Amino acid sequence: MPEIKCPQCGEKSQWNPDNPYRPFCSEQCKNLDFIAWAHGERHIPGDSQVSDIFSEDLEKFE
Repeated sequence: MPEIKCPQCGEKSQWNPDNPYRPFCSEQCKNLDFIAWAHGERHIPGDSQVSDIFSEDLEKFE
């Protein structure tokens, strides 16, 4: 099995289908990552051109 770094703590763990928390090493790391997303500490950068296209659609519902 390949080894990967946990995105939260950096510890190495095996990419194992039996690990329900992968790519995280544990439930705790998975939850800490989710909390960071919920608080807006993490995000996926977007494409401003795509955002502009969809923002026009959203303005129709205001």
